[in-house]
Amino acid sequence: MKKKYIKILFLAAATQFVSCTKYLDVVPSELVTEDKVWANINSANNVLAHLYSKLPTGFGNNGEYISDEACATDEAIFHWYAGSGPEQYNLGAWNSGNNPYGNWEARYQDIRKANIFLEKIESVPIPAEQSSKYSVLIPQYVAEARFLRAMFYFELFKRYGAVPLITRSLDYTNQNEYYVARNSTDEIVNFIVSECNEVAGKLPDHHPDGELGRANKGAALALAARTLLYAASPLFNGNTKYAGVVNKDGKALFSQTYNRDKWLRAAEAAKKVLDLDYKLYTSTDPINSYEKLFYTREWQETILPYNHPNTRMMEQYHLPYGGAFRGWSHFSPLEELINSYEMKNGKPITDPTSGYTETGTWTGAMVGADGTTNSVTLTNISNRYKDRDPRFYATISYQNSMWAAARTRVPIRLAWWGNGQANGSNGWPMQGGGTTSISGYTIRKWLDPAVDIGNWNTSPEARRNYPIFRLAEFYLAYAEALNEYNGKPTPEAYQAINTVRARVSMPALPILAADQTLEGFRKRVQNENRVEFAFEAHRFWDVRRWLIAETVNNGPVHGLNSRPMAEELRATGLDINSQEAGLAVFYKPVPLQTRVFQYRHYLMPIPISEMDVNRELVQNYGW
Repeated sequence: MKKKYIKILFLAAATQFVSCTKYLDVVPSELVTEDKVWANINSANNVLAHLYSKLPTGFGNNGEYISDEACATDEAIFHWYAGSGPEQYNLGAWNSGNNPYGNWEARYQDIRKANIFLEKIESVPIPAEQSSKYSVLIPQYVAEARFLRAMFYFELFKRYGAVPLITRSLDYTNQNEYYVARNSTDEIVNFIVSECNEVAGKLPDHHPDGELGRANKGAALALAARTLLYAASPLFNGNTKYAGVVNKDGKALFSQTYNRDKWLRAAEAAKKVLDLDYKLYTSTDPINSYEKLFYTREWQETILPYNHPNTRMMEQYHLPYGGAFRGWSHFSPLEELINSYEMKNGKPITDPTSGYTETGTWTGAMVGADGTTNSVTLTNISNRYKDRDPRFYATISYQNSMWAAARTRVPIRLAWWGNGQANGSNGWPMQGGGTTSISGYTIRKWLDPAVDIGNWNTSPEARRNYPIFRLAEFYLAYAEALNEYNGKPTPEAYQAINTVRARVSMPALPILAADQTLEGFRKRVQNENRVEFAFEAHRFWDVRRWLIAETVNNGPVHGLNSRPMAEELRATGLDINSQEAGLAVFYKPVPLQTRVFQYRHYLMPIPISEMDVNRELVQNYGW
């Protein structure tokens, strides 16, 4: 049966929330229409719908492209224009007055609206003929609003750690109420988790088909599990760098003692999610078992989706530019990400026994190689792309790979070839527009092979949603937490990570001797997260909670040599406009950007504008 879904809308005419300049120091303009809003249950419903519209999503501009957070970590590089948010992050050119991903003010506005909703909803007049209906719905609405408020606090927690915990609407006429000190990270975590656990039993296991996208029991338990995993991670669990971050009364905001039991809490919370009735999505072959998850509206693995309208714009933004494809290849995947995909025997490409080689080419058939369930013959594929984890083929387009939706089925060519001439490179810069892929790769994940932007008027639109929570995350969280708590991987930890790997026919761990150690299994879990959640807005936060961003987000990042210098081409002795010349110099990693990450970048600075109006706030480490 085809699933229906709900679009979460904000009906501006009914509730007209206008952003206030500062959460704590300006009369909130939503109160101007308070009497009208809370005198009518339909208007009150719209307030809840508006809160849903503020859920975090890993897409930009209402589902038109992947979140550019991917380009502020070692997944990709943003090359469309200068001065972007990712570029500011990658160059270290952001601060307490200019933080593209900060979101402090907006989140506190959302929290205030949730607080007002919770204070008002139970006193909204209900027509007599609807009293029976709303006697059931109002308690559910309260539970949903508490979940949403907890989600907004998690979004603040992962950015700032300790933040002010405000659970009521402040009296804007009393200036002293603006002065709110930060609560400790443990207090914020305990609040989020306790709210989620309390409302989980008050939310339905599943909503009707027409209400998919609303919080359910699984979403509440998933948020609790994600929060506890972050809290157990090195960034927050006994981080002595943050010893000096204390409130003005001396209250410590970051615990200085490592607590192993936090990993146990995280494992137990993840297990609650795994015990629900969700299942990993599977299809006819390993590639499609992963790939189709991201361009269909599937519900067996997705615990909470953010519903997006049908669109072709995701394909427009991320397909290759030239030839039959007509996309913009907005982001360029990095060689660092490509190298993280294991061989299909489960060994990293750095292992000398993995069978990985960079010499020679391969021609052969592969099921799912063009995005369909067909067997497709690939020709002249570099051996570096042979026999890799199926998630690689579902996530990345590379030289001579195939894609179904095009007027003429031709290989994708991303190496230099004739400066964009007919039948030349599909990755060369657009004429008179933004530049396209500069790394020799484009993104394939999320794209629907039925969408043909070269035939825009007749092409179907893709039907995809963003999975705010999906089941695979909690298998990996369970494996990670068990390993850290026990000091080594347990049978249950192996089973959890292997369940995710089995979906794409990757062999079970342990494979290497190191897989049986704390550190070796930790690396496996971190890499499994990296490839399983590529371009899902996880990596940006994971490298921070693991305290590895100083390594992976520092120094040069690389792509292939798809923009060779004329001297390089001439040195080949070939026609410099020929495909042969471009290929002769293509398979060489070249630096694309030198990135800067300092320890202070692990947490974001509280905006200076907030520090100016709230005298109780103290700043984060290093800012």
